[in-house]
Amino acid sequence: MKFLCVDCDAQMKSVESAAPGDGTMAITFRCPNCDRQVAMLTNPMETRMVDSLCVDLSDSAAEAQPFESVRSHLETRHPDPSGPDPVWSDEAEKRLGRVPGFVRGTVRKLYMEWARERGLSEITLTVMDEARAQLGIEEM
Repeated sequence: MKFLCVDCDAQMKSVESAAPGDGTMAITFRCPNCDRQVAMLTNPMETRMVDSLCVDLSDSAAEAQPFESVRSHLETRHPDPSGPDPVWSDEAEKRLGRVPGFVRGTVRKLYMEWARERGLSEITLTVMDEARAQLGIEEM
């Protein structure tokens, strides 16, 4: 992921980042040519999605080998020993079907992890509502 200055067409450099502990993340970028700054703020779900993709938003990400983070993640990934996956009710599957396809897998994983951490065996609409409220997920 790269941020480019619209005026200079230069890659912006990260200046400051903060994770206040509430699941959000804030990063400030600066153009090395014109000093224009831009900030990015993510909600808890977006922060978890960025973390799950092993995205490095620092300047060092530009020097990394292509797919290095994917390769290292696959090499160190182990099956989750915390228990079986919860089953989905028909209503919950239908609601999940309204999530855009490109993030549906990530959203499914978030709900499953949330339910598994609480020892739930089924994901229902009520479970989804509770998870959304706790995780700060809107409209999913």
